Amino acid sequence: MKYCLIIFVFIFTLNISNLIAASNQDLYKKLDIFGDVFDLIKKNYVEEVDDEKVIEYAINGMLQSLDPHSGYMDAEIYVEMKEETKGEFGGLGIEVTMENGYVKVISPIDDTPAAKAGMRPGDYITHINGEGILGKSLQDAVEKLRGPVGSKIEITVVRLGEEDPLIISIKRAIITVQAVKYRTEGNIGYIRLISFSEQANKGIKDAIKNLNKDIGINNLRGFILDLRSNPGGLLDQSTKVTNNFLNSGEIVSIKGRDKKDISRFSASRGDLTDGKPIIVLINEGSASASEIVAGALQDHKRAIVIGSQSYGKGSVQTIFPLNDSSAIRMTTALYYTPSGDSIHEVGISPDIEVESTWDLENETDNQLEYALNLLSEEIKID
Repeated sequence: MKYCLIIFVFIFTLNISNLIAASNQDLYKKLDIFGDVFDLIKKNYVEEVDDEKVIEYAINGMLQSLDPHSGYMDAEIYVEMKEETKGEFGGLGIEVTMENGYVKVISPIDDTPAAKAGMRPGDYITHINGEGILGKSLQDAVEKLRGPVGSKIEITVVRLGEEDPLIISIKRAIITVQAVKYRTEGNIGYIRLISFSEQANKGIKDAIKNLNKDIGINNLRGFILDLRSNPGGLLDQSTKVTNNFLNSGEIVSIKGRDKKDISRFSASRGDLTDGKPIIVLINEGSASASEIVAGALQDHKRAIVIGSQSYGKGSVQTIFPLNDSSAIRMTTALYYTPSGDSIHEVGISPDIEVESTWDLENETDNQLEYALNLLSEEIKID
């Protein structure tokens, strides 16, 4: 019996080794086919091709097949991406993704050409300067959206509720994003967090400090944190921003391929708002880092979340620099709210749903008005 067991284990191990070898052999065959296809393109395509571009498109296609948030960045786009996280870059001022073959606007950034031209979260871009983009990669579309500062671009969008496509003309500009804006609304502190760039946490801390001073801690009734149309940004900034409103507790957890490998981020310092009531405003343009903040404050019952369902980008992208100064952006993990929920492709549900009614003529903001009225009633967050 002992020898039979040894023979069985040997045969089982041998079979596993053969399967692995066969699998590797199949993979090498596919790589050979890739080389054959590339060679056929070079020799037979109707026009001469740029070899480097063809390879780049192949790499990008490989990443885009995984999910719309992964992709390839050539050296120029990689430099621009790093500038964006610092808060200054050239372009239109929109965060986009790919959906159903079209470029979907996650959010226009406040005070940028795209926002001033009237682009909205949820707009689908179908044409750029009259050229259809159905079937093109997200990188192709983004490259067409970019251009010299001061040049104009016409974008055709399909918008929910509009029968006909809209043509929006935008002039490209150098965009300097002020991460945080704030003001007093009577005895309520209003803080607008525009993006999670490197200035986000400092901007929030300064806003809370100055609003406490301007209104007076004893007179200040509460805060409104406006995360509407905030497309996200740096993960570390989202945890630092949330830290300013909590005394303790988990902010977010991140799980990669190995579900046992969990990174947890917890609050580690005092609540700078001294426990004052907080209302968080979100909409369909609130994504990623915005959802981390809203989800954590909601789960800890530290804030009431008002508005509409957020975008639902609960994935973490890691940048991997390559040897030729280019880089790839690849999804490496999903993040989870303190309650253990993943909001990926789901979003944060507001505690109180208040759909935005667009009134460009009177420039009214019904969601903000609702939040101000609620705080004026001296709400209590349990």
